[in-house]
Amino acid sequence: MKALRLGLGELVILGDLLTRPRKMHRAPEQQAAVASAAGQLALYQFRACPFCVRTRRTMHKLNLPIELRDAKNDPEHRQALEQGGGRIKVPCLRIEENGETRWMYESKDIISYLNQRFA
Repeated sequence: MKALRLGLGELVILGDLLTRPRKMHRAPEQQAAVASAAGQLALYQFRACPFCVRTRRTMHKLNLPIELRDAKNDPEHRQALEQGGGRIKVPCLRIEENGETRWMYESKDIISYLNQRFA
C-alpha cells in the first residue's frame, strides 16, 4: 500500500512539472515588493500531497517566493506546525502580519488568500 501511495505521489509531481502554469511577470520594483511581502509567509507542506501541489502551482503562477517547509521529513518544521497551528495538517500557510502569526489551513482558503493578496 505504501509503495502504491509513493508511486501515485511521484505521478502527481510529474504531472505538475509537465503542466506547470507560466509565472506572472511584474515590473522589477513590483516583484521586489511582492518578494518582501512573501517573506512573511511560509508554507508547511508534504512534497507529494495533491493539495500541497495545487497550492504550490498557485504560488508558481503568481511568482511568489514563499518558503516551503517540509512537515513530513523535517522534525523541527513538523513540531512548529503542531505547536503553532495546533495540528499536523497540510498545506498550512503561516502568515506573520503586524507582529501576529496566523495559521491558515485548507488549500482552497490558502489559494484564495494568495490570489486576493498578490494577483
